[in-house]
Amino acid sequence: MNNQINIKMETIDNLKGLCKIGGIMAIVIILIIPIQMSIFIAWPPPDNALSFFNLFQTNWLLGLLSLDLLYILSNALLIFVYLGLYAALRHVNQAYMTIALILGFVGIAAYYASSVAFEMLSLSNQYTIAETAELKLQCLTSGQTMLLTYKGTAFDVYYVLNAITLLIISRVMFQDNTFSKSTAIWGLVSGILMLIPTTAGTIGLTFGIASLIPWTVFSILIAKRLFKLSNKNT
Repeated sequence: MNNQINIKMETIDNLKGLCKIGGIMAIVIILIIPIQMSIFIAWPPPDNALSFFNLFQTNWLLGLLSLDLLYILSNALLIFVYLGLYAALRHVNQAYMTIALILGFVGIAAYYASSVAFEMLSLSNQYTIAETAELKLQCLTSGQTMLLTYKGTAFDVYYVLNAITLLIISRVMFQDNTFSKSTAIWGLVSGILMLIPTTAGTIGLTFGIASLIPWTVFSILIAKRLFKLSNKNT
């Protein structure tokens, strides 16, 4: 009997730890958003391989940032946010939260399949040292292919799956008072706006930018709540 109680207490402590980590990571992601947007506004990313190659040779860090280096980081942190939300909401609907967690993780994995930042840096270096026009052309062709991958199927899968994940999590929030109803509404609005990928032309870009507002509010609210849950007495 005592062993069962100890196991239960350890499980609760572990879940509270996930809540705390999830809250911290949500705050870090919020801080990354304005930095990334400021970089894109101040230094709009190039639209072709040759311009990216030139940028990498001029400023390799800005080249990586232009290909979502910070976004690569924030998606890694998003894993812990999902785990924190799972820990906080699994008692409400474990089946839905498990589905949300799986879809979120698959989506994030798809995102990394679309990331080409370091590949483009390598191609840029190869292009610079290439001694023949043929080799340079091969590098440019590979670079253009990379850019198509960068905003291709894998990215769209990532975007839509994470939108669905957010919608499921928001639905579960409505079933319980662990999170406020306003938190669930902000998550729902953000998830709906994210159903159209940013790659879908002007409409997608508009919806993507608009989704950042409810996503930021949602992240702030879940971070505050996850911190409270992590400090809650058993």
